[in-house]
Amino acid sequence: MTQESGFTALVLDEDDGKVTSSIKMLEDAALPDGDVTVAVAYSDLNYKDGMVVNGIGRLVRQYPHVPGIDFVGTVEQSDSPRFKPGDEVILTGWRVGEVHWGGYATKARVKADWLVPLPDGMTMRQAMAIGTAGFTAMLAIMALEDHGLKPDNKGEVLVTGAAGGVGSIAIAILANLGYRVAASTGRADTHAYLRDLGATTVIDRTEFDTPPKGPMAAERWSGVIDNVGGKSLGSVLASICYWGSCASVGNAGGIGFETTVIPFLLRGINLLGIDSATCPTERRMIAWPRLARELPMDKLEAMTSVVPLAEIQVEAGKILKGQVQGRTVIDVRA
Repeated sequence: MTQESGFTALVLDEDDGKVTSSIKMLEDAALPDGDVTVAVAYSDLNYKDGMVVNGIGRLVRQYPHVPGIDFVGTVEQSDSPRFKPGDEVILTGWRVGEVHWGGYATKARVKADWLVPLPDGMTMRQAMAIGTAGFTAMLAIMALEDHGLKPDNKGEVLVTGAAGGVGSIAIAILANLGYRVAASTGRADTHAYLRDLGATTVIDRTEFDTPPKGPMAAERWSGVIDNVGGKSLGSVLASICYWGSCASVGNAGGIGFETTVIPFLLRGINLLGIDSATCPTERRMIAWPRLARELPMDKLEAMTSVVPLAEIQVEAGKILKGQVQGRTVIDVRA
């Protein structure tokens, strides 16, 4: 089988409830239905990818399966007027890598509506260093801006779960736009890294483990990008400045949290949910060019490591243990 008539993929199989992975050569006929076939160059590694590769949870229910929730590459064949062969495109979200075959393969076939053109001035490697994490960070910033966030607002912008992919990229963008950024992390070894990204203050996450004594605390944050959720979210909401907002991105700390309506009533704060998986295409077409313009690419390079597809299992284990800092790009061709 030649590469022209087939493709290489990391394939997950299930046998008696046990999920195994192996790199295989597959025929093009195995690709799922879609309008556009893409020759994939890079994917990336997110926490959700780590779960899927290790058979954790119920994100994948049909096997065999090709994981990888993001990819970037070149259009090989298209039945859509939006794209032609040779176009460079990005895909994030739409449950690719969970329900639909994803980016850990040298070819992918998807719906044209799921694709976004690679912005001018951005390389394919940079696009996957950004990936869903950076795209989510930009959506969060855009949502905060829509609700009045400006660099001259009172208070710092707080980013929780700061050493992860979303947090790291959010800090770099916010600092580049002139915001004062407070980074919350549970890892003492990342303090210098976060300051290099542009954080003006680094806070230990345990500060938010205990709710304030009253329903509100002193005004502290002009806005918040929260990657943690759970009980700490209630503590964070109590310290947001008048008319400030919190963009809730992740729930690593759990889906429940304890708070009261008082900050919403007396300070007029907003709790904004960010869903990057099914974000409308119109919003995507704004977010990606902004990432190309407003994310310092030198900062992006500093937070990025590139590994071959053959090492994905090891890297997936690291991300599940919280041992990954910044972004991990997967070169599916290596």
